[in-house]
Amino acid sequence: MPPADPAAGSATPLTGPAPGGAFHRFMDEAARSGTLVVQPRMGFADPARMRAGLLATRGAAATTVGTLTLDSFTRVGDYAAASRAVAHGYPLNGYPLVSMPVATTTGLLDRVSGEDFPVQVRHGSAQPGRIVEALIDAGLDATEGGPVSYCLPYGRTPLATSVQAWREACRTLAALRASGVEPHLESFGGCMLGQLCPPSLLIALSVLEGMFFRQHGLRSVSLSYAQQTSAEQDEEAVHALRALAADHLPDTSWHVVVYAYMGVYPETRSGALSLVSDAARLAVRTGAARLIVKTAAEAARIPSIDENVTALETATSAAHSVRRTPPPPSTGIEQEARALVEAVLGLHTDLGQALIRAFARGYLDVPFCLHPDNAGRTRSVITEQGRLEWSRTGSLPLGPTTTVHRSRRLTSSGLMGALHHVKNRYDAPAASLARAS
Repeated sequence: MPPADPAAGSATPLTGPAPGGAFHRFMDEAARSGTLVVQPRMGFADPARMRAGLLATRGAAATTVGTLTLDSFTRVGDYAAASRAVAHGYPLNGYPLVSMPVATTTGLLDRVSGEDFPVQVRHGSAQPGRIVEALIDAGLDATEGGPVSYCLPYGRTPLATSVQAWREACRTLAALRASGVEPHLESFGGCMLGQLCPPSLLIALSVLEGMFFRQHGLRSVSLSYAQQTSAEQDEEAVHALRALAADHLPDTSWHVVVYAYMGVYPETRSGALSLVSDAARLAVRTGAARLIVKTAAEAARIPSIDENVTALETATSAAHSVRRTPPPPSTGIEQEARALVEAVLGLHTDLGQALIRAFARGYLDVPFCLHPDNAGRTRSVITEQGRLEWSRTGSLPLGPTTTVHRSRRLTSSGLMGALHHVKNRYDAPAASLARAS
């Protein structure tokens, strides 16, 4: 790995020698050295193309890890449909891991993945048992998701069903430790719905899922945070996430992973790459160890391999232009997140039951989320300063110091404006140039 600021490490390493587990070891070393690891969200149904994508990711001018992003049939457990698509050569929007012969997957990974280039499986499933079994059979040891973050945004699977499924999946992954492999699991909790969820709730969900993983046997985890509408607010949020992780996961190896903006994406090439560059700078300034990039094609279609590589290299170039900085002055994000986490922990000693009760009581409530187990009494607003803040807090146990913009009622046109806020801001320079020419 290239040299980097040694003060920028973001993980709490395991005590003693690090056990096996390609992803865990790679990220542990990166976090210790302060190297930003960049990763695409890449997935292709064709094994040859998937292999080519992994090889291109490995060969990029960046410190990278690979991704197998799975298809939508596999995400919802319709393995029969995925198998039919494979058999008939129908197109899929990702790699059908469960429906592919194990030999096919191990073949595409052969001499590609390893200690110097680990591969993570990304999937989006509320019931990931078969997926976890398939990735272990293929020789992989890292995936992501969570009982809340891979349930509420993606369908109508009951939260209790997802909690039980993820409890079993965690235990299946954790069993790898008996063979000397340290599995890794990343919470998707910091990315709920992709946009318009205030930072304190993203932090709380990510930390609570990390604690859930820890309770069910995992010792190597990552906590996510998705870039939102304000760079200053995001910096405060990631520092707050790190502070809560240090307090609540003291005996666990953890690092923070930043996601380039997950909402409506800029349509211009310059705007899209400027946005991913800012995400990389956010990651470095806050000591995050890994960045999930997006590409210049996000607004229009599934990106090509070359477009993914360009995004990886653009992010790496931007990361080299900044260094880690101290936390900015507090505006209360950490206090809000702590209040949410502590309220949930007070509901039950079992984290799964605590999460179920928290959503039933509205202690956790995701704005604009239509899942039946979400109370739906909270709303957010983008302020004149570009910050993402609360306009309705429902039953969230945030306390009297939280600023609530109750007068800012969000109309349908206001919602559309909020959804396109980031896109418009990053596309504006290109639009100005076009008008000037």
